[in-house]
Amino acid sequence: MDSKLQIISGEFRGRKLKLSSDARPTQNLARNAIFNTLSCILEPGQSLSVWDAFAGSGALGIEVLSRYPNSNVIFTDISDASIRTITDNLGGINIDWARYKIDKNDAVERVWKYGPRVNLVFVDPPYADAQLGIDFIQKLTENVKPGTMVVQEIENNVEYVPDSTKWTLLRDKKYGRARFVILCRI
Repeated sequence: MDSKLQIISGEFRGRKLKLSSDARPTQNLARNAIFNTLSCILEPGQSLSVWDAFAGSGALGIEVLSRYPNSNVIFTDISDASIRTITDNLGGINIDWARYKIDKNDAVERVWKYGPRVNLVFVDPPYADAQLGIDFIQKLTENVKPGTMVVQEIENNVEYVPDSTKWTLLRDKKYGRARFVILCRI
């Protein structure tokens, strides 16, 4: 599907991204704000192992690949349409296949496998199922290393307070309909 979604910065800046019919992407402006915030937190040149857990179009993970040359990304989504879109979007930028993995699976069922392997997780499940993201974070809590960061997108009217005994809240910001919570595992 044609969209206005594009890579904001880095090596592949300006490249258009496709959007599957069942995805709700993080808009360009909000994605840029997320990455500006992350750039203040992450060390320059830091090697990132990233999990784009409910990947949709793959825009968040692809933005990482564009901005951080020492990064690798795992994309998971349960939707066939999303998996095809992620594959098309990655093929369209001709990125080294060794820097990413696409896994058509339920992210919640993959927490044990991918949680311990990454240092940054994007959690962006469908707005219609806010509890899915909250449950995912609870399960993720026991499967990630201290220092692992999470960027969670939820609808801004959802009541959610992360467990302050397990996570440090780095940022809680609203952009239109979206709310972004950035956490770091204690």
